Amino acid sequence: MRVLDAVESRAGVTQRLLASELGIAVGLINAYIKRCVRKGYLKTTRAPARRYAYYLTPEGFAEKSRLAARFFVSGFQFFRTARGQCAEVFAECARRNLKRLVLCGSGDMCEVAIIAATEFDVELVGVYDPAAEGESFRGLRLSRDLGQFAPFDAAIVTEMRDPQSMHDSLVDRLAPGNLLAPPMLRIGRQRPKRPKS
Repeated sequence: MRVLDAVESRAGVTQRLLASELGIAVGLINAYIKRCVRKGYLKTTRAPARRYAYYLTPEGFAEKSRLAARFFVSGFQFFRTARGQCAEVFAECARRNLKRLVLCGSGDMCEVAIIAATEFDVELVGVYDPAAEGESFRGLRLSRDLGQFAPFDAAIVTEMRDPQSMHDSLVDRLAPGNLLAPPMLRIGRQRPKRPKS
């Protein structure tokens, strides 16, 4: 979809420019373009200096619209599921009187959690992310140091790139039961095995 969108929005776009914009290798762009041409979504014409110009066909416009619709539906389904599961976590925190909470991992799940938290009697004290850049995330303090948020009652894993590693890095630092996560992150609850010294 991003290839079709980039070709539509820019007349005479090159493969190198597409690769740079989309953050992928030129060889992969070449494969995508060949596939789109084969399926009838793009047409090519020869341009000066041994280059090609790419144009969307009517089939390409239709495919781009279909892919965009599928993307929005899947994004909405993710949001609905994530919000519901975050709400369950916050409801459990409220039941257990865990009021001051730290979100662990910035990104899409963290944004959804911030929205879901507004419906519960909890306080989000900040976002912990060891790879953080900057000092805030969606209005909350952002830090690479979990200790910056002390005292807090519980931590909620919102890291989506590698939720298990985030969980494993925190499990020994918190009281049992005070590290929670939405089920869709599929975190194994066993404590990580430490190498024998």
